[in-house]
Amino acid sequence: TNGKVLEKGGVNRSDVWGELPAFMRSEHHTNTPRFFATGLSIVMHPSHPLVPIIHMNIRYFETEDGKYWFGGGIDLTPSYIDLEQARYFHSSVKAVCNKYHPKFYEDFCKQAASYFYIPHRKETRGIGGIFFDHLMEENSGLSKESLRAFCSDLAALFPVVYTRLIEENKNKPWGEREKNWQLLRRGRYAEFNLVYDRGTRFGLETDGRTESILMSLPPVAHWEYMHEPEVHSEEARTLELLRNHPVWI
Repeated sequence: TNGKVLEKGGVNRSDVWGELPAFMRSEHHTNTPRFFATGLSIVMHPSHPLVPIIHMNIRYFETEDGKYWFGGGIDLTPSYIDLEQARYFHSSVKAVCNKYHPKFYEDFCKQAASYFYIPHRKETRGIGGIFFDHLMEENSGLSKESLRAFCSDLAALFPVVYTRLIEENKNKPWGEREKNWQLLRRGRYAEFNLVYDRGTRFGLETDGRTESILMSLPPVAHWEYMHEPEVHSEEARTLELLRNHPVWI
């Protein structure tokens, strides 16, 4: 917390096992009561309004009867959208996906756009990335070892892309207007994580460590009644992009 670039950052490693909640038994089509899950989750909230929030998560889940799947993704949430940086981020993610399957990026990018959507705001949380769940040999055609390698490569991509985005933005000038907009966008981030995020729900319903589960929330966020940005402003342009779901590459 309160670093030179990051106001708050967290890296969570979790190993969870025990009785499978009833709603998950139905969801995974299993009657076994026992499960094991492990995962790595990273969330970074920068202090600089022009450095984006980033989230990366990879996880593995298995049940006592031998069912398993991988899940995860990486997505970027800038307060102000820089189109060139958005293309760089998506191109980097696509390159990792293409090493393993020609359809991974296209399919997982669509899933991210659908998953990281805030229905009550009618906008996406950020510029997306990829999101995948219940990934296994049966629906991917890849071995368990290849899927594990894909997740590892995705994790290794995180410091590469985020270091570059920090370096490109951390020395840009900003003022009160940019900071206020960042805090409003953080409010949207908190709304999504508290209302829609599956990981938050899973952690709380399996009696996980609450402080770690809520690590993803920003340290400070604002809500302003009926706020609309000034017409033709950079804030309005960003909001328009978040509401219209462009193809980034």
